Amino acid sequence: MSDTIVWITGATSGIGEAMAASVPWPGARVVSIARRRHPTLESVQADLSSPDGWDVVDEHLEAELSGFDGERAVFVHNAFLADPVGYVGEVDRQAYRRHIMANAAAPLVLGDSFLRHLRDGVEGGLVMISSAAARVPFPGRAGYGAGKAAMEQWVKVVRQELVDRGSRSWVVAIRPGAVDTPSFRADAEADPRVNPVASSSKAALAAGLVDSPQLAARRIWDVLPPGPDTTPVVFLGEMITPPHLSGT
Repeated sequence: MSDTIVWITGATSGIGEAMAASVPWPGARVVSIARRRHPTLESVQADLSSPDGWDVVDEHLEAELSGFDGERAVFVHNAFLADPVGYVGEVDRQAYRRHIMANAAAPLVLGDSFLRHLRDGVEGGLVMISSAAARVPFPGRAGYGAGKAAMEQWVKVVRQELVDRGSRSWVVAIRPGAVDTPSFRADAEADPRVNPVASSSKAALAAGLVDSPQLAARRIWDVLPPGPDTTPVVFLGEMITPPHLSGT
């Protein structure tokens, strides 16, 4: 049995795929959690916009961690549901509900599941991939930004709770900056009337100002595990400035 097991949600593309390909612990068992099966990795297929999908992940974590006697277990929550992009009250209602469930509720529920099932003596690490949208208002991305803001506040509180309990587990939120992922490129091609940052994103891509997923993954792994003085939210890379904030 490997001394390290790593779960990565959204490991089939973008940052998650790059992180799965560059896990820094030799011999680690790496598990993809996504709606579709990973072509090479062990996979747990789950739709994280549904409580049924949360249950699939929870049952898997319980089964794996209850018998895990290795040194380290790490859970990276990277997945998010991009659609729908648009202004509140104008997008499809059912799609928006799935968006909120996947981006605002799922990270907190899965984080709780992971920490709940850890055994004493195992170093547990929980990584939440966040975004500048937690702080900056991006029109057309209200649900996404609210989800990231909730995620970061949750990490801050849970960090203190782990200290209070004397746990050796750690939790951190990381903003990787602008990264050339399929979702970033889709945003760049979106109608500016529903995604005003589209033109800025397209210009950044054209100018080569967007990090590759491989560089983002390397930067993320380089700051893990976080030291005792590391802030709960770590900033990496640069953000794309929305037009309404240009010059501020």
